[in-house]
Amino acid sequence: MAKADTKTGRRQSREMALQALYAWQLSGGDPMEQARALEDFGKNSEFTESIVRGVHDRAAELQGLITPHLDRAFARLSPVERAILYIGAFELAAHIETPFKVVINEAIELGKSFGGTDGHRFVNGVLEKLAAALRPEEVAQSRRIA
Repeated sequence: MAKADTKTGRRQSREMALQALYAWQLSGGDPMEQARALEDFGKNSEFTESIVRGVHDRAAELQGLITPHLDRAFARLSPVERAILYIGAFELAAHIETPFKVVINEAIELGKSFGGTDGHRFVNGVLEKLAAALRPEEVAQSRRIA
């Protein structure tokens, strides 16, 4: 079975959101327009739209959450890294029903698929710190179990 056939609907939604948010950063256009233009948009479009609209509407707030955990200026990140961190930060802040480990693992997979060499490790480190700041009880519980 091909790898693409095993992707969950939510993973596909995150990939579509990443593509739309990447294009938005480069063009400044409407990211939902970018998302709707993608071939598989009809599948899980509700979750894709939630991410894209959430990131677009809360970009400044999300940047403020991410920046303290960076080792360089936010503007110096690649558009792919920024998009992945935006998605991860948005999910950590707004989709508390999704366990933080799932959010981080999904971001790592996006980084491996779309980012530069070892970019996924950078994303992992930033989102681990952000998760501890945004969801301290959940992270603490996870560490007690591990």
